Formats: sequence, C-alpha cells, structure tokens
Amino acid sequence: MAKDLVIVESPAKARTVGRFLGKNYDVKASMGHVRDLPKKKLGVDIGDDGFVPTYTVSADKRKIVSELKKAAASAGLVYLATDPDREGEAISWHLIEAANIDIDKTRRVVFHEITKPAIEEAFANTRDIDVDLVDAQQARRVLDRLVGYTLSPVLWSKVKKGTSAGRVQSVALRMVVDRQKEIEAFMPVEYWTIDALLGVKPKENLLEASLVSIEGSKKKPEITNENDAALILEDLKGSGFVVQSYITKESKRRPSAPFITSTLQQEASRRLRFSASRTMILAQQLYEGIDMGSEGVEGLITYMRTDSTNVSAIALNEASEYINDKYGSGYALEK
Repeated sequence: MAKDLVIVESPAKARTVGRFLGKNYDVKASMGHVRDLPKKKLGVDIGDDGFVPTYTVSADKRKIVSELKKAAASAGLVYLATDPDREGEAISWHLIEAANIDIDKTRRVVFHEITKPAIEEAFANTRDIDVDLVDAQQARRVLDRLVGYTLSPVLWSKVKKGTSAGRVQSVALRMVVDRQKEIEAFMPVEYWTIDALLGVKPKENLLEASLVSIEGSKKKPEITNENDAALILEDLKGSGFVVQSYITKESKRRPSAPFITSTLQQEASRRLRFSASRTMILAQQLYEGIDMGSEGVEGLITYMRTDSTNVSAIALNEASEYINDKYGSGYALEK
C-alpha cells in the first residue's frame, strides 16, 4: 500500500511532524516557496482583466519540485501541511500548480502548534485550499512588485545601489516625513506648570501634587511666562496644605495577552535587545521543534506569525493544572 505524502516547508518541521505521524507517512520539505514572480522583469500584466501575475520556478527549486512531483504521483494522498497563514496557503497552492499534483487527492491540513494532539486533530479535520487566502497573498505579492519595481531604481540613482522600496516601508516613510513637516511647522508657545512635593515632616516627600485651580476656578490656570509663575509661587510660600478627600478602591490587574507577532518582537527588543529578524528566527526554531532529550523533538510555542491571542483548550488546561499544583487552587482560573 502506498504511503501518504505530507509536505511542509522546512526539514526541521518535517522531522518533528514525521515523528508524530509514524511510518505510514512520507514527510518532505518544500524549502519555502517553490514559485515566484520572475526576478528580471515585472511579471504582472495589468489590463482589462486586472492584475495577472506570471510565476516561474526558480533554478534552485527545480530539483525540489521534481522530487515532490515524483513523490506525489506515487503517494496515496497528499497532505499539504504548510504554515497556517496566507503565505503557507499560497505555498500549498503553488505546490499543486508547480508539481502538477492531482487536486482530487490533495488535503490541506492546518495546525498552530507542533504537538501530537494538534497534529492528530489537524489530520482528522482536513479541508480544501482556501482560495481567498491565496488571493490575499497574491495581492500582497503583486503590490510588493508594483511598488518595489517602480521605486527601487529611483533609490538606486538617488540614495544608494541595492536599497529597496516596499509597499509598507514606503508608506511608513511618507508618514514619518509628514510628521516631521508638522513638527517643523509647529510654533512653540511658552507655558509653565507648578508642582509640589508634600509631606508631614520637613524634607519628607510623600505626595506629588500639581496646581490645577486658583481660588476654586474650574479652569486650569494658564501660566504663560516666568513672572506669572514666580508670583504664584510667592503666594504659596508658607502656605499649609490639606488633603480634603481621598478614595480607596480595590483594582484588578489582568496579565498581558499572549504574544502576537508585533508584541513578541517588541518585548524581545526591549528586554533582550534582539532584532526583529533574530527574534523570528529563534521563534521559528521553537515552533518547529527542539530536542527535549528523552521526550524527543517537541514544538514549544504556537505559530509565531499571527495577530490572534487565542490559546488552545489543551494549553489552557495544562496551564491551569500547573498553576493549581504549584500555587494552589486559589490562583487558577475557574474557566
């Protein structure tokens, strides 16, 4: 009986997934995208039919495509287990097209963590290629090409050879420039604030207070020069200060939401001084699987390219059990 073929992006992911699936599956890696727009021409036809891209298999991927085509032809079913985002969806679609895989025997499997329960659930709930996701990726790629292909040569002549312009950084740069122009056009206006450090005993600074009203006025005082500020300070000299009222209340502070791509990069930069690229490389390794010794290779984090803060029920239960065992039931969530 022919084995089923499973295609993922990387060899590390292939090894981890293959260990969970067992000997009845042949797991191979596509090494990322297998087709793209041509490097030396625009590759996008703009006409009455809209934007029509032309894709080519790069020279370094021809051998991989040939091997996958051969493996798919002799396989029972072909499971496309690329990443669960628009890039992964597009890779699966391109694999079908480039390797001429019979669409009737393809199955799309999606998992957000590389653990045995997640893999088993994904293979038990396969689906077809999500055409909307593929179109979203194609739109992004076409827009990248239209912007970059047009603007990058301008940068080469005006700034530096080898620099590039993209659909995101070009717009971001425009926003920075517009903001800088607003800053340069701003007419500064002098204003002063008066603050005090108060305490019961001399030199005891227990409370920081700000002047927000004069003689009961509901309008915050506008102090526009040093002389006015000095006059107010003179009036305050030797004055006594009284706390008229205070409020005591209990508050709850919820933990931060699980990381999404941007917050992961921000926190890694703030705490560890990691660049965004270094953070994503390390996160990719944690996602694809780390050798845990006697426990084998195990994925340690969920998929890192996401805007979702949802956590699987399995992870929630495991976290609740850990907290309950280590700290007691009073610290674990009820639901």
